Amino acid sequence: QVTLVESGGGLVQAGGSLRISCAASGSIFSFSAMGWHRQAPGNQRELVATITSDGRTNYADFVRGRFTISRDNRKNTVYLQMDSLRPEDTAVYYCAARSILEWRHWGQGTQVAVSS
Repeated sequence: QVTLVESGGGLVQAGGSLRISCAASGSIFSFSAMGWHRQAPGNQRELVATITSDGRTNYADFVRGRFTISRDNRKNTVYLQMDSLRPEDTAVYYCAARSILEWRHWGQGTQVAVSS
């Protein structure tokens, strides 16, 4: 019974910044990694960024250098700082918690819209 709740989405102009948050109901140390995924209308869900329990990060090529994933273990919260946003970044962004084998838990998503 794990709950992940995203927040912080909204509308932003191209080139702008936005930070979205994922609050977990339990300790995020319970999982091998936390991650952000996104899904644009008509597209498949794609992995954006991950952060392991010991703080190692990984990014999809299309956001590397622009997005930063971080975690606050005291608050059981994961963040995604998005800079230099592009219209193609428009999507619903989902937080997920990964076990050893799979992305096991998912949040409801938060909408990010970037205008041209």
